[in-house]
Amino acid sequence: MEELAQVYARSLFQVAREQGKLDELREQLAQFADALDEHRQLAVFFFSPYFSTAEKQEALGRVLEGADEILLNFLALLIENHRMPVIFRIRDEYERLWEEENKLLPVEITSAIELDQQTTESLGRTIGERAGRKVTLAARVDPDILGGIVLRVGNSILDASIRNRLEQLRRHVAQGAS
Repeated sequence: MEELAQVYARSLFQVAREQGKLDELREQLAQFADALDEHRQLAVFFFSPYFSTAEKQEALGRVLEGADEILLNFLALLIENHRMPVIFRIRDEYERLWEEENKLLPVEITSAIELDQQTTESLGRTIGERAGRKVTLAARVDPDILGGIVLRVGNSILDASIRNRLEQLRRHVAQGAS
């Protein structure tokens, strides 16, 4: 299923790029996926085999009034091929492609106490400079890490928390006792 979502997302992304509508289609795809996620009856209607392709495509025009023709055609194709249930994975893959296209690097900083904005921005700036990308920064507080920070940069994690160090020490001591 994952490959299927990637193929569809890549196709939509390429058409959006050719038409200069990457941001517009990203927003509209997200709005549609969010609506399906928030309104169970809408999702059941579009995902259910009990409703015909014609019924679904007719409803699509009413639900997405004013949406870009590219998105309407794309969603109609998903309905026709009975692929609407992969819409959430398509959205995730489109988002990943969009971030890559815009050279965005998601960075999440987790600390035991709230860091001041200057420190957070400085960390983000340094990571962005070293990676050669524009950073989207998120900061959160998790008292369970006790101290230090945990950095999530893209898919990589740097755990410099006291909790992690204590866990490593515990494992080391446990191995020595064996």
